[in-house]
Order: sequence, then structure tokens, then C-alpha cells
Amino acid sequence: GCTRGDPAWLVMIADVDAASILTGLESGVAYQYDLVWFLLLLIVPLFFVQEAAGRIGAVTGKGLGELVRETRSRRASLAIALSVAAADVASYVAEYAAIALALGLFGVPFYLSLPVAFVAHISLVARGRYVWLERILLAVSAVFIVTVGSALMVRGVLPDNPVYLSTNPSFVFLLAANAGAVVMPFMLFYQSSATAEKVGSTVRGVRRETLIGAVASETLMVAFLMLGAGMPATADLFTTSGVAAAFAAVGGWFLLYAFAVGLVAAAFLALVVISLGSAWGVVEALGLPRARAFWIYTAESVPAVIIPFLYPHPLTLVLVLMVLLVFILIGPGVLVGTLAGDKRVMGSEASQGFWKAAYWVSLSSIVFCGVIALL
Repeated sequence: GCTRGDPAWLVMIADVDAASILTGLESGVAYQYDLVWFLLLLIVPLFFVQEAAGRIGAVTGKGLGELVRETRSRRASLAIALSVAAADVASYVAEYAAIALALGLFGVPFYLSLPVAFVAHISLVARGRYVWLERILLAVSAVFIVTVGSALMVRGVLPDNPVYLSTNPSFVFLLAANAGAVVMPFMLFYQSSATAEKVGSTVRGVRRETLIGAVASETLMVAFLMLGAGMPATADLFTTSGVAAAFAAVGGWFLLYAFAVGLVAAAFLALVVISLGSAWGVVEALGLPRARAFWIYTAESVPAVIIPFLYPHPLTLVLVLMVLLVFILIGPGVLVGTLAGDKRVMGSEASQGFWKAAYWVSLSSIVFCGVIALL
């Protein structure tokens, strides 16, 4: 059987998606280990924001889209779900493009890899049984973690200072991009809905799994930053040839292929988890049965597969996407905070005192990072 808190674990590992990985690598290329302290600090807001989303699902047995529709209005829940769905399509483009990039390192042309990834992605969800799906995703997450860990062991640790602060605009922009990568809007929908789906989810269980997942998630981000450190400052991480050259500079073929396998696993896991969270959010907001989610899931993926054919280098926009996600997070983030603190919805498990303050400080600090990047 599955442990009760798997939704928290999966959403945290899916958080380290292709876009986040490239953000981490880019941070390492630009500033070596200088951002390690910041990535570890992000464990705190990641935990408090996702804990609230999971607690809502565990206590009410309902997903975020459904609760907003019932407690606010159908229009409010639809507005939130659609804004998140739009952001998710942008994320899918990054995941598909990353799969094409990684398989390109094995010599697979993108006009083959993209359709195959699309069919695998859609058919996995067509099976419909969440428990079966979850087992496959847990296996994929294990592949991801093992490849990253082995790559890092081969790479070794550089003698570098993990704490550094600068007002340089590129440094501040990378801080914001990493903050944007930490809590993506889909995660709130996924964790509330998937926790609601799981029978017997307890608040304590959700908290424990969310904490473990948050630590694992940011540790993976640090691993990618460490892989990027020492790559040439001119490294181009958005093309197959550029990635091959960057890895050749720091450690040869094993590192390159371990990274490629890890990137495919991460992007695929994220594709499935993001699209489930998004589709659940939309059907719940519309008040449709869960079975309809499959069609929304498919409809969102079609444009995402086509875009890399038309625009060959979508990954160059990844860092900008990360900063934009911070602003899309505001709507669902405020709703999660108000619902989690609402005694009529949450009863005795409503956020109070420390938990309430920690949530709002966490959400505000993530948004604050995004605002600074625009200045």
C-alpha cells in the first residue's frame, strides 16, 4: 500500500520540475554556491504554505477549487483555477521542451521525443486510478533522486562559500526566480485535492510528510546548484549542444547522462502532477465530476506540445516564467490562507496564532521576492 502522505511527497518532488532545475543550475553557473543559504531558507515558506493546503484537504475532504466555489463564489473559483491553468500551460511547455532537450542528448530528435512524451503523459492518466498512478510517480521520483545524487557524488564539492548577498540586479533576479520556483500555484490545488482523495489523511501525517518533502525538495535544488557551480560562465543550458559542452567542462559523460535521465524523470513527474492539479482545480471550480478532468488535462497539453515545434528555444524564457509564477500565486495563496484560518470551514483545525502568522509571513516573503525582481 501507499503511505498516507504521498500527495505531499509527490507535489514536493514535482516542485523540482524542469524549469526549477534550470533555475538551480543557472544560479550555480552565475554565482557558484552563493545562493545555497537562500535555497535552504526557502524550506520554511515552502513548508508553511503547503501544510495549509494539505490540512484543508485532510480536514474538509475537498479540494481547493471546490471549497472556493462553495464558500466564496463560482466566479471566484473559476477565475483562480483558470489563471493557474494558464500558468500551467506555460510550465508544460518548459517540461516538454526539457524532455526534448534531455532525450536530444541521447540523439533522439525532438520530432520523435515530443509526441512520445505526449502520448505517455496522456495515457498514464487515462488509466484513471490514482493509486496506480501514484505508484508509478513514486518510482519516477526515486529514479530522479538517485540520478541526481549519483551525479553530485561524481562531481564532488567545490571549496566555496555558501553564504553571500549582493544588490546586483542579476543576483536579485535569481533570488526571485528561485522564490518563484519554490511554491508553484498548481501545488496548492494538487496537495489539497490529492490529500482529500486519500482516505484517512490526518493533519499530523500531512505536516510530517510536508516537512520531509520540503527538505527533500530544496535539497534537490541545492544539488542542481552545486552541479551548475564551476560550469563556464558562458554555459548555455537551453540547447542540447550547450548542455553537453557545459557538462563536458565539469565532469564528462557520466554526469551528462545522469543529468539527462534525471531531467526526463523530473519533467515527466511534473507534467503529470501539474496537469492533475490544474485539471482538478478547473473541474472542481466548475462543479463537474472528477472524470471530466481527463479532457481538461488533454486540452491543456496540446498547445504545450506544439509550441516547441514552432518556437525552438522556449526554455530561454524559463527564468522569466518563474518570476511571473510568484504573482499568479497571490490569488490561490490568499484563498488558502483565509480558508485555513476559517473556523466555519476548518473547525478546531483552523490556523491560529503561530501557524496563522507563519503562513502569511511565508506567502508575503515569496511575493516580496517577485516584486523586488521587477524593480
